[in-house]
Amino acid sequence: METPPPQTERTEPTDADIAAFKQQLGRPPRGLRAIAHRCPCGNPDVVETAPRLEDGTPFPTTYYLTCPRAASAIGTLEANGVMKDMTERLASDPELAAAYRAAHEDYIARRDAIEVLEGFPSAGGMPDRVKCLHVLVGHSLAAGPGVNPLGDEAIALLPEWWAKGPCVTPCGEGDEK
Repeated sequence: METPPPQTERTEPTDADIAAFKQQLGRPPRGLRAIAHRCPCGNPDVVETAPRLEDGTPFPTTYYLTCPRAASAIGTLEANGVMKDMTERLASDPELAAAYRAAHEDYIARRDAIEVLEGFPSAGGMPDRVKCLHVLVGHSLAAGPGVNPLGDEAIALLPEWWAKGPCVTPCGEGDEK
């Protein structure tokens, strides 16, 4: 699969982005700070969220995957045992484990730059296991290639979720296609 290009910098969400997010997840955004990555179709596919929601509840998922097509494809990978295989490889491959630990440290540093969540882990099972590919893919798309090796690997296994066009209409005028 051709990997979608990294977004060079996060952007402030527009009204169209918020409408797309509402359609993608079926609810209004919570803790939305920025668009961390855009799908080649132009819609957000990863958003950056605040470490705490408006009510103060910790929300350690800094990079939240919103595209339902990408999420569905990732769910298929998870159902096919990819997370188990990756976790087993972490235990037997010291180089992979070191790179994954560095990804964990990158994730924490990015979250801590917004607000420190003392005592909370990063996300996705980092640094010792793979618990959620959605988080790892979100981190890889937001940070760019080479930061999260298992997120990059999962992206390479995905179909081109954007190939059929936008998953939702950008202005919030219709349902998921």
